[in-house]
Formats: sequence, structure tokens, C-alpha cells
Amino acid sequence: MSRSTVFEFRLYIAGDTQNSVHALANLKLLCKAHLPGRHKIDVVDVFLDPRRALADEIFMTPTLVKLRPTPVRRIVGTLSHTSTVIRTLGLDSVTT
Repeated sequence: MSRSTVFEFRLYIAGDTQNSVHALANLKLLCKAHLPGRHKIDVVDVFLDPRRALADEIFMTPTLVKLRPTPVRRIVGTLSHTSTVIRTLGLDSVTT
């Protein structure tokens, strides 16, 4: 994977609940540390856009979806287990 690869994430949250706030903060820290300038984060609040969440088959929040690069990956939770998140998203092979 090249150093110019841009990672695209979509984080589904439920308003400003504690778990949603933690997931967003953890994702931002992860991206800052491992993908500086090489990431895009789209946040979808399921309270504001429930149809989109259902269409995307999101049934729990917070849920992170890595859209690009493929393969698509999903993680449910606050993203607080950093090493597991890094491995699941395939960031362990990315050099910053």
C-alpha cells in the first residue's frame, strides 16, 4: 500500500451519547497518528438520518466502516482497543 493511499471511513453514531463521542475521538486520534493527511471521515448520526443507517444495514452504534481502500471492514464499539482496530482496518501494514 502506498504512502499516498487515502483511507475513507464512515462512522455511524447515535447523537452525542458517550460511546459515540468516544468512538469519534478515538478515530480522530488513530487517523492523526497513523494516517496524517491521508484520511477522510464521514459521520452519520442515525438519529438524524435513520433511513440511511437502515439502508446501509447499520443496526448498532457506534459502527465504523472502512470504505477505502478495499476490503471494506466494519467495527462496532468505541474503538478503544487500538491494536485490534489497527489490525482489523489493515493499518498495521501502513507506514506513516
